[in-house]
Amino acid sequence: MALFDHLAVACGSLAADAPTIEALLGVPLEPGGKHAQMGTHNRLLSLGEGEYFELIAIDPEGQTPDRPRWFAMDSFDGPPAVRNWILRCDDMAETLAQAPMGTGTPVPFRRDALTWEFALPDSGVLPFDNCAPALIAWGPGVPHPSTRLPDRGVRLVALTLSHPRASVLQAALAPLIDDPRVTVITGAPGISATFDTPSGRKTL
Repeated sequence: MALFDHLAVACGSLAADAPTIEALLGVPLEPGGKHAQMGTHNRLLSLGEGEYFELIAIDPEGQTPDRPRWFAMDSFDGPPAVRNWILRCDDMAETLAQAPMGTGTPVPFRRDALTWEFALPDSGVLPFDNCAPALIAWGPGVPHPSTRLPDRGVRLVALTLSHPRASVLQAALAPLIDDPRVTVITGAPGISATFDTPSGRKTL
């Protein structure tokens, strides 16, 4: 099975919105980098071993890609919000075969010493109105990004997926992940995440 890897929290501007996230969680975000292929950039936060938090925005200095941006960023508007969750797998082809139809096609990425494969849906929107997880496979011998980040004591304790077809989404997730933190409820499409932080429990 795949493992939880990271959260993608979308925002309109890293410069304007990072302070909002830092105030909520009570810790600083670390510099991330640019994704030239997607025209996005990010800031990062460790969530413990093998897990991290990514605040991501369209890079105003980047080029517009020749395909829809990941995480449906082209249509994002509003305050920072959990946009997607990403699962880590060892065998991308095998995991994609178990994932909901439309999860995407593997595309290779490289940034500095990091290499990875990421499954990109043609539309930029993941199944179940973006509530289904994205898939990533880190390159051989690549240290996980969480190992490069200081541990500020923030941990993901709950990830709640809301969708009108909750039972169908739950069934679609069963072959992919077994994580008690992930809950599926009936409601309008959306994702919320709850964290334990040095200043108490916080939800985004």
